[in-house]
Amino acid sequence: MDSLRDLDIVRAVPPASGLRANGSEENGMPTMIVRFSQFDSWYEIDSLWEGRFIERTVRGAFKKTISENRQNVKVLFDHGYDPQIGNKVLGPIEELREDGDGPVGEVPLFDTTYNRDLLPGLEAGVYGSSFRFRVIRDEWNDAPGRSKYNPDGIPERTIKEVRLFEFGPVTFPANPDSTAGVRCMTDDYYERLRSRNPDQVDELLARARSLRTLPSVPEIGSKDSAATISTIAPADATRGLSASARSRLLELPFLTEGNH
Repeated sequence: MDSLRDLDIVRAVPPASGLRANGSEENGMPTMIVRFSQFDSWYEIDSLWEGRFIERTVRGAFKKTISENRQNVKVLFDHGYDPQIGNKVLGPIEELREDGDGPVGEVPLFDTTYNRDLLPGLEAGVYGSSFRFRVIRDEWNDAPGRSKYNPDGIPERTIKEVRLFEFGPVTFPANPDSTAGVRCMTDDYYERLRSRNPDQVDELLARARSLRTLPSVPEIGSKDSAATISTIAPADATRGLSASARSRLLELPFLTEGNH
């Protein structure tokens, strides 16, 4: 496990899901247009899973995954967690590409009751868009200094390649300018995943723990489990990681908290 790269993460943008009518067929289902990232736009991440830093994606980050993995990408509403729609696919991906300003997906919607329930909101432009992915290649600047786009001088991450798993409209998109909004997307994803499949999340936690040299760790939920463990990760586990990545691995209180 290289840093936290084995973990899926989630990002979202404000209303960026729209519709295009298909022909002149009356009552026919339209094509949904989803723009789910914006190149070279810095936004802040403040996450229990990932740490605090600013981040951007650059052109070309989606090129390989579109070329090699498009057939495996799914289009879901609210990442498959909507209580009524669940993980039903909204439609096939007719086109997935990088435009000059970001990736775009075009999805002819299936003629289903759940898609027809979504149509009024999509037509009104009230839904945002989000995508789930894994970072394959990135670049860190751990000491960038203060700037207009980074007033606190926190680490800067440039994502150069991702593996895309799914994208689609969401009810509560994160505003890239809102730390709290961005923070909740990945953290909320894992909270909801844990409610459905706690064993999977516990396995991810165990893998994260394996990167650290820990004393005896209290059982999750015990009265001592909220204590933050501050130990030094083994050199072989952190070799090659940036200073910010190492610090994030050493400062993850959620690894021993009972209410992650």
